[in-house]
Order: sequence, then structure tokens, then C-alpha cells
Amino acid sequence: MRLSIIPKIFISSILIVFASEIAVAQQATVKVNQDSQIPRLLKLKKSLEKDNKLSDGYTIQLYYGELNKANSVIKKYRNLYAAWPASIEYETPNYKVWVGNYSTRLEADRALIEIQREFSSAFILKPERKKSK
Repeated sequence: MRLSIIPKIFISSILIVFASEIAVAQQATVKVNQDSQIPRLLKLKKSLEKDNKLSDGYTIQLYYGELNKANSVIKKYRNLYAAWPASIEYETPNYKVWVGNYSTRLEADRALIEIQREFSSAFILKPERKKSK
């Protein structure tokens, strides 16, 4: 009986040694060397995207019609929502109230759900880029 226990103890001790080696976690630190201008450039890119109302993205149209009504719609919008910028665009002979500048359709859909609570006729559109002469 004693002979059958020795191989079991030997195999068990080998398994315990290997298991303890596997269970030991490795630790490391990572240092990222980045140019100091990168955060500044990212901020500049975001501001340029916000300033460009007619980008390759999406916007939400709240109103299309006369100037007085467009002004009242944009005023109501700005009192309710501050997260997305709004502007009045002119297309002869009507004015449009556009909200936001979303890079993806998903972002625009999420904003539309929120905005339609107060502006039920709002819809998403993808404006054409103005061509410079």
C-alpha cells in the first residue's frame, strides 16, 4: 500500500508546483510618450467640426418657414436644450432651424428621441456640403 501512495504524492507535488507558477500574475507598467501638441490638435479639430454646420454628418431640422416663427422655435429650443447647438439657415424664400452636428446616424437618432418630446415634427437630415467657388 505504501508503494502506491508515493507516486500519487510525487504527481500531486509536481501539479502543485506547476499550478503555483501559472497562478502568479505578471505586473508591468506602460509609459506612453506622446507629443504635447496632440491634445491641442484634438481640441482644435473638435472646434472646427462644431463651426462647420454643413459637414459630412447629420443634423436635425425643427422648422421650415418664415423668419418670425423660426426665431420663436430656436428661442424655445435654446431654453429647453443646451447640449446641441442650433442655427437658422436661409434657403430662398424660407428659413430652417437646424440643431446639432452629428458625425453618425446613431448620435442623431439618440438626440432626435430627446428633441421630439417637445418638437414632434423634428426629423434627421444629411445636408449637402456647400461648394466653395
